[in-house]
Amino acid sequence: MNPLRAFYMVARTKSLTKAAKELHVGQSAISKQLDVLEKYLGVKLFRREQRGISLTDIGQELGEGIIPAFDQITDATHRIMERGNDNKIRVHTYTTFAAKWLIPRLEDFHKQHPELSVLIMNSAKNIGLEKDRIDFSIQLSTGNQPDTEVDLMFDDIIEPVCSKAFLQKHAPESKYPQALLRTRLLVSHYRPKGEWAMWAKAHGYSAEIANTPHMDFSSSVLTWQAAMDGLGIAIGQTALLTEDIQTGNLVFPFKQPVRTGLSFYLLRPKLRREARKIVLFRDWILQQAAATRPLLPDC
Repeated sequence: MNPLRAFYMVARTKSLTKAAKELHVGQSAISKQLDVLEKYLGVKLFRREQRGISLTDIGQELGEGIIPAFDQITDATHRIMERGNDNKIRVHTYTTFAAKWLIPRLEDFHKQHPELSVLIMNSAKNIGLEKDRIDFSIQLSTGNQPDTEVDLMFDDIIEPVCSKAFLQKHAPESKYPQALLRTRLLVSHYRPKGEWAMWAKAHGYSAEIANTPHMDFSSSVLTWQAAMDGLGIAIGQTALLTEDIQTGNLVFPFKQPVRTGLSFYLLRPKLRREARKIVLFRDWILQQAAATRPLLPDC
């Protein structure tokens, strides 16, 4: 392929000097590659002349065959490279994470980099980063992801949340918040009731939730909204609810967090060229994650 590539450049530019410049090598290197190709094919491809070189008839025939092929290879390569050079950053993540953590922070990124736009693709299912042309994926996992570059954002920590009014109504004495566990458990389809069991077991409340009725929702966002509206008590992900806690929309009645053993990770394709937009977004989101970690409780 190297001799053919050298021939392509010379045939296209009609000049050893120009071909050498485009390939960033010396003219002697080009000449050697042409000699290799002529010996391999057993034909004369060029005529060495006083003012340079020209193609023989056979060289002309070969050039007419391979120049379009190499042009197609070049065009295809440029199209792939341009995917990383547009102004869009494609981020795949969960609806809940996007709504509760990423979107509220995006204005800061846009102020710093107004020339870039972030396209959020929300799905609870894993997708192929390369196949689906995703620049980043934010996933809740153990961090073991093949063929990806992985950065830890923060750990997944859970504990019950409810509205302040719900707490005052059903557990007016702050020393006995376990009364809340006999009211109604709010459960997300994507955060199964097993998390209630995990938390209750960790703090000795399994008996309190054994026969408690529950209400199911299709997403954590809806589950937490139901908790804000006083429909019951939900399992909250601490990192995603810091703003709701700070504003008083929700409270942690128990203040007994549990680590699930999973963490939020920022993933990107391992083999993809790191364009400027990739570096800027990665640095920004990891700074945001670093600012979130001190807000999380010790478990």
